[in-house]
Amino acid sequence: MNAAKTLTRLLLAAALGAASLGAHAVTDAAASYPDKLVKIIVPYTPGGFNDTLGRIFARKLQEAWGQPVVVENKAGAGTIVGTEMAARAAPDGYTLLIQGFPFIVNSFLYDKLPYDTRKDLVPVVGGAQARNLLVVRQASPITSLQDLVARAKAAPGKLNYASSGNGTSNHVTMEYFKVATGTDLTQIPYKGSAPMVTDLLGGQVDVMFDNVPHVLPHVKAGKMRALAITSPKRSPLAPDVPTVAEQGYADFEVSVPYGLFAPAGTPPAIIAKINAELNKAMQSEDVRKIYADQGVEPLGGSPEDFKVFVEGEMAKWSKVIRQANIRAQ
Repeated sequence: MNAAKTLTRLLLAAALGAASLGAHAVTDAAASYPDKLVKIIVPYTPGGFNDTLGRIFARKLQEAWGQPVVVENKAGAGTIVGTEMAARAAPDGYTLLIQGFPFIVNSFLYDKLPYDTRKDLVPVVGGAQARNLLVVRQASPITSLQDLVARAKAAPGKLNYASSGNGTSNHVTMEYFKVATGTDLTQIPYKGSAPMVTDLLGGQVDVMFDNVPHVLPHVKAGKMRALAITSPKRSPLAPDVPTVAEQGYADFEVSVPYGLFAPAGTPPAIIAKINAELNKAMQSEDVRKIYADQGVEPLGGSPEDFKVFVEGEMAKWSKVIRQANIRAQ
C-alpha cells in the first residue's frame, strides 16, 4: 500500500513538474518574442484600408520590437487564399492576418471553406471599423431616404443599386435595408468600389451603399448626395448626414470591421503582447490622424472584446444572408 502511495505521489509530482515546465516555456517564449521576422498576411491587393491597416500595424510593431515586421498581400477567392495561408501557419506568433468583413460572412456564403473560421483562427485585436453611406449622384431625383423608399415601393425592382459583388459589405447592407424597409431594388454587381463610384456618378446606377472612405470625398465635393449613414449616431466625419435609424428604421446599424487574427493555438501570452502594443499604437497621434483621414473609427480593446464583437456580427449577418438567400459567385 505504501509503495502504491509513493508511486502515486511520484507520478503526481512529475505531472506537476511537467506542467510547470510547460508554463515556463510559454512564458519564456512570450518574453523572447519576437526574435525573428514577423509576417502579416493581408488577403487583399495593395490599396484599400485593409492594406493600410496591415502596414500601420507592421510599422508600429517593428518600431516597438526592433524586429522586422512585413506585410504580404495574398489576394484571391474573396480573401480565402490569404486566410487559408494564415490558418495553416505555425501558431507561434510569427504569422498574423488582417481580416475584415469577409471573415465574418464567408462561412455563410460558401458551402465549404478550406479552414474553419471559428476554430482555426483567433482574434488578437480589433483595428478599426468603417460605416457605410447610402448615396445617390447629386443630380438624382431621389432627395432623401424616405423618397427612395417611396419610389422603390411604387415600382418594385425598377430602381437598381451597385454592389462590389455578392456577399460584400455594400451588397449585404442593401439586402438588410431592403428587408428593413420592405422594398425591392435590383443589384448591379461590380468588381470593386471604383467602378461602382464611376457608374453612379455617370448615372448608370441609381443608388448604393459604400464605405465612408470611398464616397465621402465625392459627397464633400458636391458630386454625390448622402441620404443616410449606417452608424448608431451621426458621425463627426459627416455630421449633417442622418442615420438610417433616426429616419424611422430603429436598430439599423452596419459596421465594417477590420482586425488582426492569429492561427489557433498561438500562446495567449504572445497574443496579449501583440494586443498591448497595438492598443498603444492606436492611441498615438499619427495613427489617429490616419484613421480620421481614412474615415474610420478605432476599435482596440482586448482579444476577448474583439471575439465578442465578431461573434455578434456573425450572428447578425448569418440571418440576413439566409433570409436574402445570398450565395458567393
